[in-house]
Amino acid sequence: MSAYADTGVEADAEADAEADVEAEVEVDTDTGADRGTGGGAGSGTPVPVLSYSPVVLSVPGRPVDLRVRVSAPATGTDLPVILLSHGHGGSNHLSSLHGYAPLADFWAARGFVVLQPTHLSSRMLSDVLAGAPGGPFFWRSRAEDMSHILNRLDVIEAAVPQLAGRVDHGKVAVAGHSLGGFTAGLLLGARVTDPDSGEVVDLAEPRIKAGVLLAAPGRGGDALNGPMAKGIPFFKVVDFSTMSTPALVVAGDKDDSRHFTDMGPDWHADPYTLAPGPKTLLTLFDAEHGLGGIAGYDVAETTDENPARVAAVGRLTAAYLRTRFHPGDDAWREAQDALTGGAEPWGRVESK
Repeated sequence: MSAYADTGVEADAEADAEADVEAEVEVDTDTGADRGTGGGAGSGTPVPVLSYSPVVLSVPGRPVDLRVRVSAPATGTDLPVILLSHGHGGSNHLSSLHGYAPLADFWAARGFVVLQPTHLSSRMLSDVLAGAPGGPFFWRSRAEDMSHILNRLDVIEAAVPQLAGRVDHGKVAVAGHSLGGFTAGLLLGARVTDPDSGEVVDLAEPRIKAGVLLAAPGRGGDALNGPMAKGIPFFKVVDFSTMSTPALVVAGDKDDSRHFTDMGPDWHADPYTLAPGPKTLLTLFDAEHGLGGIAGYDVAETTDENPARVAAVGRLTAAYLRTRFHPGDDAWREAQDALTGGAEPWGRVESK
C-alpha cells in the first residue's frame, strides 16, 4: 500500500497534526535478496514506513517552490538521511518526488529518512518552465536543491508528523540515478565546466558524508560521441578527480548508452575509475539502465524488470551506507557475502 498526504503544507508553517498520513507497510515478497542482517538502519529487518508529501520550501530566486517527499521509518531515533535525486526519464511522474518508490520504500523501512525533491528538470514542470534559464536539465539547480534541503532540514523535520527529534543531522548521504547520479557526483566533489561561461563549478556539499551513484554518466571529452551528446554539453567537461567523498558506484554490465558514447557499459563505471578513493564499484550482472526497475513499480520504461534485482540493489546500497555511518558494522560485508558470492551472484564488488 502506498499512501501519502498531498496536503501542500508549507514547511515554514506548523504541520497539521490532523493530516492524513498513513503507515506504508512493506510486503515481503520473499525473493531471498533481502535477508540476513540485523535491525537498524540499513538492515534486512523492515519496519512500517511513514511517507509525507509534499513539504514545500520557498527558495528565493527559484522559479517555483521546492517540493519534497519525506519517507521515514515509523519507529527509531538517530535516523540517517538519504537525499535521493531522480533521473530524467521519459515518464511524467517518475522524474519527481513521486518516483523511485522501490528504493525509497526499501531504505525508509530499514531505518533511513529519505528526502526526494522534484528538481526543475522534472517533466511535471516542463510546461511551467519552458524556456527558463538553465533548462531543460537545470544541472546546477539540481545540486543546489539538495543544499537548500539541508539548510532547512530542521524545518522539514518539524513539518512531518511523528518525525521531530528523530533525525541525525550529522549522518547525510546522497543517492541519484542516471542524471540524478550526475547530481550526486557534483555534491560529492566532482566539478564541471559551465559550457556557457567557461567557469569551473564546484558544488561539493561538505555536510554529505557518503554517496551512491546509480547508473550515473561517465567521462566527457572524446568519449561523449553519441548522437545525443551535443544536447547535454555539461557532460563533456566533468572532472571526477575531485570527487573525494566516499561513494558506492553501481553500474549494470548491460547498460550500453550508445546515445551518449560508444564506450559501452564501462562508461558508467567512470565515477569509480576516475575518482580518488575511498570508492567501491558494484557491477550488476545482466542489469541495464533501470537496474531492474528502481525508478518505479511496473513502469514501462524499465527494460530489464527484475524485482529480485531491485531488492538486491536496495539491500546492498543500504548496507553500504549503514557501514559508512557506523564503521565496524558488518552489514556491508554480510550483504556482499549473501548477494555477490555463491553460485548465483547478483554482481561483483571491487574497492579502492
